[in-house]
Amino acid sequence: MSFFERGADINAQSGKYGNTLYAASYEGLKLIVELLLEKGADVNAQGGYHGNALQAASYRGHEPIAKLLLEKGAA
Repeated sequence: MSFFERGADINAQSGKYGNTLYAASYEGLKLIVELLLEKGADVNAQGGYHGNALQAASYRGHEPIAKLLLEKGAA
């Protein structure tokens, strides 16, 4: 049983990065970003220093992640 199935809040806000999607996007972890989006992560959730996951991925030069986030409706 995954932590998602056990009730983990995929969009929880906390810490330096603000949320899990932001953290994975900032660090360039495309497979994790894909998993989080598949499990319902809010592509436009605000948090972290750069504001949201798209801005974090763009800032760090993670073009494949930025494209994926845009395809999923990031603004």
